[in-house]
Amino acid sequence: MATRMAAITVWMAIWWLTEALHLAVTAFIPFVFIPLLGIADPKTVAFQYMDQVIFLFIGGFILSFAIEKWGLHERIALRILMTTGTKADRILIGVMVTSFLISMWISNTATVMMLLSAVFAIINMTDRQMADSDESNGLAKALLIGLAYSATIGGMATLVGTPPNMVFARAYQDAYPESGGISFFKWFSIGFPIALMLLVVCYLVLRFTFIGKTSSADAVGPGYFSEAYKRLGPVAVEQKIVGSIFAITALLWFTRADLDLGIVTLPGWSGLFHQADYIQDSMVAVFMTMLLFVIPASPSKGGFLLAWKDVSKLPFDIILLFGSGFALAKGFELSGLSNWIAAGLSIFSGTNVLLLIAGICLIVCVISEFASNVASIQLVIPILIAFQKDLGIDPLLLLVPATLAASLGFMMPVATAPNTIVFGSNRISVSDMVRSGWWINFAGILIITLLVWVFLTFL
Repeated sequence: MATRMAAITVWMAIWWLTEALHLAVTAFIPFVFIPLLGIADPKTVAFQYMDQVIFLFIGGFILSFAIEKWGLHERIALRILMTTGTKADRILIGVMVTSFLISMWISNTATVMMLLSAVFAIINMTDRQMADSDESNGLAKALLIGLAYSATIGGMATLVGTPPNMVFARAYQDAYPESGGISFFKWFSIGFPIALMLLVVCYLVLRFTFIGKTSSADAVGPGYFSEAYKRLGPVAVEQKIVGSIFAITALLWFTRADLDLGIVTLPGWSGLFHQADYIQDSMVAVFMTMLLFVIPASPSKGGFLLAWKDVSKLPFDIILLFGSGFALAKGFELSGLSNWIAAGLSIFSGTNVLLLIAGICLIVCVISEFASNVASIQLVIPILIAFQKDLGIDPLLLLVPATLAASLGFMMPVATAPNTIVFGSNRISVSDMVRSGWWINFAGILIITLLVWVFLTFL
């Protein structure tokens, strides 16, 4: 059975890497061929396609639709830009911080789509303000690349920020049930410092690569952002409610499980229920987004905060991709392929842990430049779980770096959806992405390797 499961995996890997067919079509392979080849029955495979983690992803997307519908993202962006200022380098900071903060909670693709029109408005203004076209083009490149990269980096900070994190959370809980899974707070305590350091590196690379001497000049008029904010009018009731739901959701995620602060442990609110382990972050996401469908908008607007037609753009292709990865992992387990791979990788058992982490980050980073980050981590995680059981080290030392490295797709336009979106503006060339992305990938591998090793080994 291990050989048959390996054939399915290789088949999927080829189609994922080459995108010979749409990723969602490839996602159907496990459902058909795992039962057909006698590895597992259809009911077991189908169960993997609607795991509870998928509802966490759906909830995050619905929340992003509400933010976009009521224009809350524009208000947040302009508030940050009013604070950072109008000089070229300050505008870059404002755009990147806005993208980073929003993508911590919703999909990086949704973040870029929501902010893209605002960034183009800034670019059009700078094109008129700056007499030197080279300077305005440099700033435009920095803003567009910064928007995409910071959205990807922000997604690394939280469990809900990007699909690979949720894939990891589910695989870790299934493979190591005695661990109790990884809480929102525990991931944040590792992911946020790494993401923040990488954001700083990304800003410095883009600042010195594209902006240069123009950073001291005003790229837009002194009152541009404040005037744009005034045009939005007073904060609408709907924006206040959606913002409150967004904040409460984040708070509930952080405080669901016990918070181990070292000196003291703060009990999580899930302990108030008889079966605390039944309460998951996905339930919080779905419950809070349900409120958006039952809380009415103001009488002048009519209806509710969200209608079902507002969420018709749910990315079902990504949902199928999630499910296929979970089915693949189940096939690894049931066929014995995991044990076979672990035996083959036993030659690396004596390798220094730090070098091992760096090597894993490098391999996953290279794969993610040419394949979807979800596909990359779904191919790698079952192998790493099998490898870890043979090594006998903390599984988080392998799985967390691999998961974070799956988001290090900064060199190629096809590496991530945010890269593809901004590349489609025709203001960026492939060489622009390569010369900035190479440094950020290198820094990302270094930061992830060192910080994960320090956090999990010593803290």
